[in-house]
Amino acid sequence: MHAHVVPERLPAYIGNKLPAQWPSTAAAPDAGGLCHRHVMIAGKNYRTISEKCWSVTRRLSDLPDMGLSHQAISPMPELLSYWMEAADAHQLVRFLNEQIAMMVAEGGGALIGMGAVPLQSIDLAIAELRYVTETLGFAGVEIGSNVNGTPIGDARFDPFFEACEALDAAVFVHALKPTGMDRLVGPAPLQQVLAYPSDVGLAAASVITGNLLTRHPKLRIAFSHGGGTLALLLPRLQKGWGVFPALQEQVPQSPVEQARRLFFDTVVFDPPTLAHLVATFGGTQLMVGTDYPFNFHERAPIAQIDATGLSAAVREQLTSGNARRFLSRAFPVAAGAKESP
Repeated sequence: MHAHVVPERLPAYIGNKLPAQWPSTAAAPDAGGLCHRHVMIAGKNYRTISEKCWSVTRRLSDLPDMGLSHQAISPMPELLSYWMEAADAHQLVRFLNEQIAMMVAEGGGALIGMGAVPLQSIDLAIAELRYVTETLGFAGVEIGSNVNGTPIGDARFDPFFEACEALDAAVFVHALKPTGMDRLVGPAPLQQVLAYPSDVGLAAASVITGNLLTRHPKLRIAFSHGGGTLALLLPRLQKGWGVFPALQEQVPQSPVEQARRLFFDTVVFDPPTLAHLVATFGGTQLMVGTDYPFNFHERAPIAQIDATGLSAAVREQLTSGNARRFLSRAFPVAAGAKESP
């Protein structure tokens, strides 16, 4: 469910004033038999990537060793570009979406498209959502955990989520531009290691306290990195809900009940932690994730699931059934067939 794409080359800007953070790629030294490129943002190397980011052949050849038959692919989150003018970002995400569509076509059914939308403009985001679902046939979209500091549970995003619900589009929430960076002591990779789980946990909490699923009960929304800190925040939120009248007035439905309607990936790198997530959120809500193809990814996702000691029925849900429900546009239930629980 959680795998990323970066095109080998990004488009030239079409407009009057080049945005300072318009991304590009540049040649990098090959290593390990793979072609590499630098992703350049604001004149700096944001990340060095391998051809696995854009090569369908390389990607498909890696799936069997991970125990996978399908992979949902979405852009590297930094390319979502919420910080640009909406029209500029729309240029970029349209290019990304069409690149993903070409990869899906080349993948012969193994790859499932998850597009990008310029969520700093609700109107443009809805228009691009329609394009990726109705024209490109994607299963849904990837969005960031916040949009220029505004959590996704904020009511201003309601029209977008209403459109997702109407179009039966799945929404995958990935950590992006996390809060709390000033509290980290250490090198830059701590953003991915520590700050990402914090921000995606707060994003999921904002969906609960913002009552998003109360207003949009058919919305399917999933969170990266196992929901980050949410599993540890949830008992405090549930307890506070029972203690503080203002919180219960704001949140009519139990936080635990709401959390068990959200989806999460399995990228937590620890079987006991994964088992705790299953116990907290339910065996129907977790889906295989890897964060492929970046260095900091889960290389043996099925082995991690097997190490939890879950029952065969729950294992089937985590490895197949839940993702098929979440990505239902890619896996329509045949007439007369019974949908997975």
